[in-house]
Amino acid sequence: MVNEKEIIEIIKEDEWMMDILKAAKSLNLPDWWVCAGFVRSKVWDTLHHFSDRTPIPDIDVIYFDPANIDELEEKKLEETLKNLLPNTPWSVKNEARMHIKSNMSPYTSAVDAISKFPETATALGVKLDEKDNVILTAPCGISDVLQLKVKPNHFFTEDKERINIYEERIAKKDWKSIWPKLTIQYVKDTY
Repeated sequence: MVNEKEIIEIIKEDEWMMDILKAAKSLNLPDWWVCAGFVRSKVWDTLHHFSDRTPIPDIDVIYFDPANIDELEEKKLEETLKNLLPNTPWSVKNEARMHIKSNMSPYTSAVDAISKFPETATALGVKLDEKDNVILTAPCGISDVLQLKVKPNHFFTEDKERINIYEERIAKKDWKSIWPKLTIQYVKDTY
């Protein structure tokens, strides 16, 4: 696997992933994507030649709607998705409000939010267009995910709080125990 087209192909060939994407699309959300571990884990499983899918804790569906940032709306959307695919750990977030959690300037779109995910290899999203073609966004590029490199997005090297968020995530996720070929980059504490 060396390019975006191949990432799209492995997703198109995965019936479970396509069902997830079709369910998310059915919500008709503005600027929506299924992102993060949903895409990253598929790539890493493929590069590790795993025959079974690595379970992921949640399916991250994001969208961007500054007109309605009520968190209750996200919970309603999760319930709708649970009714469609009940055994799926859905997590729906409106990125028009999530910048507050990350202590960043307001995001301008869902892709802008993805571009600020803690790890470059996680800053990935996919969705279906009107003809159900898989669309991939990778605002930090795909080289790190394809080279099995985990490193911080530059936004998570700028201050001690974000450095701590990145390093705590790396410790908590313990990805190397699942995908042993990974190379993990830690941030040197310069404060």
